[in-house]
Amino acid sequence: MSRPYAYGVVDVEETIELSVDGVGDGDTVYPIADRSIAALASDIESAEPERSDENVRRHDEVLRAVMTADGGRTVVPMRYGMVFRDEETLKNVLSGARDAFEDALRTVEGAEELGVSVVTPPSGSVDEAAITATVEDELEPLAREVVNNRLFSDRLVCNRSFLVDRDDRDAFDEAVGRLEERHDGAIVRYTGPYAPYSFVDVKIGAQQ
Repeated sequence: MSRPYAYGVVDVEETIELSVDGVGDGDTVYPIADRSIAALASDIESAEPERSDENVRRHDEVLRAVMTADGGRTVVPMRYGMVFRDEETLKNVLSGARDAFEDALRTVEGAEELGVSVVTPPSGSVDEAAITATVEDELEPLAREVVNNRLFSDRLVCNRSFLVDRDDRDAFDEAVGRLEERHDGAIVRYTGPYAPYSFVDVKIGAQQ
């Protein structure tokens, strides 16, 4: 029996159907709507899809395809592995969390998540205070919100996620370029765009 696998939630006016490689070999992403919001889902046979690199990549690529469709759409991402018993069960979840999803959609509307980390080279040193000042003075003013992520290595100077309006993306790219030029001894890692996981926190459980 096939079940809906959910990738994220959009405003019902931004629903979309995509022909893509989804998790578990699903090939069509379609909307399941409940009043003002809709989940984007594909069909899957397994209630517990394997968390393989391929499946995780497909989950992220579906979200990226939604974000870039028709000039950009706003999506609240769901974590990997959200499989529901049937469409009615998923609609009930949407109904119960509608206020939270609507708030999250307003928070990230028209924006995308970008990641910037700065790493000390294997040999040599950098001016960590100056790097932090550049990030705070040049990058943070261009972001709607910023999350300071864990410094999981002694070589990490900063590791931050930025919620950036799509209209400000070019300016943010240029600011990252200035960061690299100004601190050419440091290793700057610039990633994204991602679905804005770091800036939404809607807690639901898959119902099987």
